Amino acid sequence: MRPPKSRWKSDAALWWMIATAAVARLVSLGLYPVMDKTEARYAEIARKMAEMGDWVTPWFDHGVPFWGKPPLSFWMSAASFKLMGVSEFAARLPHWLGACAIAWLVWGWLARRSRREAVIALALATGSMALFLAAGAVMTDIALALGTTMAMRGFWLGLQGDPGGRFREQALFFAGLAIGLLAKGPIAAVLVGLPLAVWTLRFGKLGLVAREFRWVSGMLLTSMLVVPWYVLAELRTPGFLEYFLVGEHWHRFVTPGWQGDLYGTAHAFPRGSIWLFAIAAFLPWSVLIPLASLSWRRTAAPGPAVDRPLRFYLLLWALTPCVFFSLAGNILWTYVLPGLPALAMLLALWLARVPQGAQVNRLLAGGLAATALGIGAAVVAINVGGWGEKGSTRDLVADYDVHREEGQPLVFLLHRPASAAFYSRGRAEQVCCADELLSRLAHGTVYVAIADAYRDNLPEALVARLHSVRHRGHYELFRAGPEPLQDRRPPDAKP
Repeated sequence: MRPPKSRWKSDAALWWMIATAAVARLVSLGLYPVMDKTEARYAEIARKMAEMGDWVTPWFDHGVPFWGKPPLSFWMSAASFKLMGVSEFAARLPHWLGACAIAWLVWGWLARRSRREAVIALALATGSMALFLAAGAVMTDIALALGTTMAMRGFWLGLQGDPGGRFREQALFFAGLAIGLLAKGPIAAVLVGLPLAVWTLRFGKLGLVAREFRWVSGMLLTSMLVVPWYVLAELRTPGFLEYFLVGEHWHRFVTPGWQGDLYGTAHAFPRGSIWLFAIAAFLPWSVLIPLASLSWRRTAAPGPAVDRPLRFYLLLWALTPCVFFSLAGNILWTYVLPGLPALAMLLALWLARVPQGAQVNRLLAGGLAATALGIGAAVVAINVGGWGEKGSTRDLVADYDVHREEGQPLVFLLHRPASAAFYSRGRAEQVCCADELLSRLAHGTVYVAIADAYRDNLPEALVARLHSVRHRGHYELFRAGPEPLQDRRPPDAKP
């Protein structure tokens, strides 16, 4: 039965939609495999951290340190593994909690002004595609967005908030800066510092900021939280600082197709692509709200002049990632994530003034439902439509576990995906060429995973020893022995 119109005049139904979407995302965390390349890579690094007990150096592989990112996101998943065991749910849960913390910071900030503004901002943030996706993925971006949100809130309320709470908010600013520096590095200081500097100069607040903020003690706190890890990381694996600061924070952004990446391939896109990523990241709102504004813009009350500094502050914060990364040659869609909380709050200030409150609530509920259903459809496609097999080797490793006998290793020819290392708990190996694989076969039976792209170029001596077990996604699993096999493919094997 269609709910009565009066139901949407209050925010209760909208609260239910927000809670339902958040719980649905929580439930989904364990329903799909960790996906290559980024998610599986970070999950495996965290698994190694928990297994080895090395909380200083993230390890890309045995004997190969991972210098690409600071350790905070790895600490989060590794601690979860220690508490809950290794699983997809445990890997992703800390990132879902980080997204909830971002939502709480947004709510608590605007609720001081207006609970109506706060619930609208919460709905917009929760339903934005980028935040909803990142809340269920093992990446560094939620930790960075949490740090920048803490810092931006702490700066504003540390100056403009209730006098009794300003010390706490200023501490939040410096703690958020530390989190950002431990999540992604100096880029966090850039994403926070640029909008703060522009806003301060635009409104002539330099004296107030210098006088009211406890900069000396605050920066000492940030340094105490951050510097020890950077020093230890360099001492443990010399060369880290040069690669991380020069390579990751210069060449990655200004050199298209940067070839110095030690852990994969740089993501080259035309400069300015970040703006298209931002539109996609803010779906469905980037479509629904402009359409709705065509009829609401004339009825919404104008914003009070006293809110102009806040609106400009939020606008600067929202635009900084896009403006900064417009000049970058290597970007990802997640780079816009730190600006989404600000965009949600900025739009909430306007939507709260629209007199058609019931229509606004229906729009927000519909957008939340669309995002949640879209992620649900993706989870179904991963598990039923074959996306999971193509994006992860979880099922292939499971096939190996079913068929193998004691002492029979799993070996990947030429390239071992990170998901294979994760699901085999580090037991999956890699050989660099067919000759090395042939030499391994002289010592006994081996299970071999070969990518479809490599199968046509295998030497006949190797092909004669391969017995197909199962084809999964882009790989085929073979049992290979010391002697050639007459029947290399059972009748029911998939081509």
